[in-house]
Amino acid sequence: MRAIGYFEPLPIENEEALVEIERPMPVATGRDLLVEIKAVAVNPVDTKVRKARVPQDGQPGILGYDASGVVRSVGPEVSGFAVGDEVFYAGDITRPGTNAEFHLVDERIVGHKPKTLTFAEAAALPLTSITAWEALFDRLKVKDPSPSGSRKLLVVGGAGGVGSIAIQLARQLTDLTVVTTASRPQSQAWVLDLGAHHVVDHSKPMAPQFDHLGIGAPDFVFSTTHTDQHLLDIVGLIAPQGRFLLIDDPARFDIIPFKQKSVSIHWELMFTRPMFTTPDMDEQGKLLNRVADLVDDGRIRSTLTGAVAPLSVKNLRDAHRQIESNSTIGKIVLSGF
Repeated sequence: MRAIGYFEPLPIENEEALVEIERPMPVATGRDLLVEIKAVAVNPVDTKVRKARVPQDGQPGILGYDASGVVRSVGPEVSGFAVGDEVFYAGDITRPGTNAEFHLVDERIVGHKPKTLTFAEAAALPLTSITAWEALFDRLKVKDPSPSGSRKLLVVGGAGGVGSIAIQLARQLTDLTVVTTASRPQSQAWVLDLGAHHVVDHSKPMAPQFDHLGIGAPDFVFSTTHTDQHLLDIVGLIAPQGRFLLIDDPARFDIIPFKQKSVSIHWELMFTRPMFTTPDMDEQGKLLNRVADLVDDGRIRSTLTGAVAPLSVKNLRDAHRQIESNSTIGKIVLSGF
């Protein structure tokens, strides 16, 4: 089968950064599904792995952590899917990725594709939906009573992939007032259209802007990007005894400034459950099915903003380049070899 991979970490400008390769056809065993890939989305994690992880044992690294497709065969222990099912999922960072014609994935982290979406629209959702869902409901526990009772959520980086779905989930499934950050007119319009109540500009000091809203300090702050740049601002604006979560990889992260306010610090990595085969690993498949229901009920929408075909080396390199520009709104999806 055809796949796109890499043999050594290289800048995306290098023609060898991503190359087309031939791989043996995978065989489904155990609880695995063999999925014929119809569309993949590109995420920041794809670029981070490509630039930093050296493939092992002379084998090429295959990236891709978002996909939609059709089940072509199932392992003998599979119970929730059948051949022909249309699915969407985010995969497992410890296994080969989805930038291939066919892909193996554990059924426990797979959802049934929303019926009302195309494969491209569906591929935009899994990784960001899992990240946002786990961050909001498993880590920040935004449905639990907060100490100040203010019921305010600040999402830093609302126009990105994770922010775009976090805004929608918070609006549809909670009573929170959602404030998000965006610095450009087009990104500000995007987050307001997704349902954010208020927008502040993260290119300027955020704490004074939040004060100016006159709605009280947020108990919950969800930082998706450039956390190290905004850290002191977040310390200043978060409510005492608030909950702070980050998903990026800041070069430096000093938690001491949060001590005076007794703020709890949380990390979210959506790959944790499949990486460690946790007892609750199947929660990811369940939440994807709930996301699919929300989509089909018209309550949330795909965050696809850029659709490209085919899934070729050139188009994938262009998508990586766009992600690395840190200016992407929503999600970029590539369809079909």
